[in-house]
Amino acid sequence: MSDKNNKKFNIFNFFMTRDGKGVSKGEELNVLKNPNIPNFFKLIRVHFNRMLSVNMFYVFGNFPILFALFALAGYTSDKIMSPASGLYTALRGTMYFDMTPVRASINGIFGIQAETYAPSTLTYVFYAIALLVFFTFGIVNVGCTYIIRNTVRSEPVFVWSDFWYAVKRNLRQGIIFGMLDLFVSVMLFYDLFWFRANMGRSTVMSLLYFISFAMIFMYFFMRMYIYLMMITFDLSLYKLIKNSVFFAILGIKRNIMCLIGTVLILGVNFLLFMAFMPVGIILPFIITPSICSFVSVYCAYPKIKEIMIDPYYKETTSES
Repeated sequence: MSDKNNKKFNIFNFFMTRDGKGVSKGEELNVLKNPNIPNFFKLIRVHFNRMLSVNMFYVFGNFPILFALFALAGYTSDKIMSPASGLYTALRGTMYFDMTPVRASINGIFGIQAETYAPSTLTYVFYAIALLVFFTFGIVNVGCTYIIRNTVRSEPVFVWSDFWYAVKRNLRQGIIFGMLDLFVSVMLFYDLFWFRANMGRSTVMSLLYFISFAMIFMYFFMRMYIYLMMITFDLSLYKLIKNSVFFAILGIKRNIMCLIGTVLILGVNFLLFMAFMPVGIILPFIITPSICSFVSVYCAYPKIKEIMIDPYYKETTSES
């Protein structure tokens, strides 16, 4: 192949193979030994292009979500005319039995028609395709976590090949836990909003609302460690979940920092959405998910290294 062909611009090669400026050996050691906030921003600055690549995996790997968003936006729905008032149904029923001038005048008020959308066959097809995310969610998280973990460890990274290497090694666990992860996340947020809507009815509903909040925080801390341990150790799913409970408690300081960082990132994204909608919409497709994942791995991996990796090497060294 000629040099001219080799120099052709390819957007996938640009994102998947292009890396940052790099750091000196001294800087790498400093980042590994002291995972503090300044070193976090140092790594982000150096490996920003890599985070763009990882975000492409999150977006295109979970492509079924795009079908759900497209359907929810109403692009596949049929436009129909429907009464704008919810009282029209009861009013229409009474008019069938006894039409009076008064009811006719009320019908002129509450019978006003407005445009609305009804799901079409294509809408349900798109929702069915969106369910494929239960198969893609876990394996995408596995591959992206592996790349980000190696970035935090300052190891050589080949984005495309490393992603598929991690997926092949953890395919079964990735799919199974991905389904569980997505289901639990959806149910926790559903419970939160449901109890929030009904918390005024009784003390029990209010109590369950705050319990749902606590469960969301706990699960957020747990999942920080599950994917990391999955790609680092050969453990059963039961042990992954069991260990994550301990890490959610033992690493509480770093977990809270991760929570604060994630909330800040999502908050900035939301404020940009409110200030200038196109930027707020496009950011999740460019960088937001990968930066949130980087925050999670950067906070969680040092605790895993401290408790599960360093003691093993110390024991091996002492035995030899």
